[in-house]
Amino acid sequence: MSSPFPLLRLPRVVLCEVFKSLSIGEKIKLSLCSKKISAQINIARLYSQKVIVGLDVLNENIKVYSENIKNAFKIINCTYNGRTSDLIIQQYRIEGHTVPVIPCPKGIITLWKNNREGFLSVIRYLLKIFRCKFSVNCDHNSGSLQPIISKLFDLQVEFKTLFIYLYGLKDDNLFWNQISNKLGLVKDLSIYSLVNPGFIPVFASWPQSIFIMSSAWFTLEYLLACTCTKISLDWSYLDNKDMDAILRKWKAGGFPNLEYLYVGSHNITKNGELILGMNPLKLRGKVIQTDDGSKKASIRIDTGFMEMSVSSV
Repeated sequence: MSSPFPLLRLPRVVLCEVFKSLSIGEKIKLSLCSKKISAQINIARLYSQKVIVGLDVLNENIKVYSENIKNAFKIINCTYNGRTSDLIIQQYRIEGHTVPVIPCPKGIITLWKNNREGFLSVIRYLLKIFRCKFSVNCDHNSGSLQPIISKLFDLQVEFKTLFIYLYGLKDDNLFWNQISNKLGLVKDLSIYSLVNPGFIPVFASWPQSIFIMSSAWFTLEYLLACTCTKISLDWSYLDNKDMDAILRKWKAGGFPNLEYLYVGSHNITKNGELILGMNPLKLRGKVIQTDDGSKKASIRIDTGFMEMSVSSV
């Protein structure tokens, strides 16, 4: 019978190369084996994979996957009553908690008496192993996810995608106020709301790109102040006069980050008020430039929408 391989006796440089060669699942499982191995993996974090962490509280799972989605590992967080008799259950330490863990195909099942505490503990554990970006869908059935998202912002994690639902629930306003000044951590923010979500969300910071469904509450003043690279507004109340103000500001050098803008609104009409001094029909397919000639934008406009795509000259 062969003796155990003395992994931790390897030189640190060699050990880092071993850790780099492991898959996401292998690294997570190995880190659970002992405090010493976990500590060494944490030290090697800067050389570790970049991963996306998808949170799905409704289905009680956390999916950790590579950016090309080929390498994935699922952690299913379950609540339990404190009794564990299954022979395949093992006890592991996760962020100061002794946690029953069950192996499963392409992942593990962790058992927690408090599910929210379990999610936050697993997240902290993953942050020590990998360079993580989060993908979160906070739908209207998972209000329990809002405190977790707020905590993630407190931890200064980056979000690849964040879907927020504002459906007039009593905690929506509080939740928004907790995160509105930290949206710079978000690459792609999507907001789904009622036409009147019960309060007017105030933006104290901006994500890289934003999509808002039912954007009647997103006023022209908000849009003129927006610093996003991509802006998509559906079911908007903005009209031809607003489109004129937007394009004039862009021509004068405003919206320096803008690459794409879409506004869908029944108030945008091809026979309505003039835009840039022209009938909207004459803008269809037109390419316009900034006053200094540094950028150009192709315009698509018709009844119900205006779209512009920006590029350097």
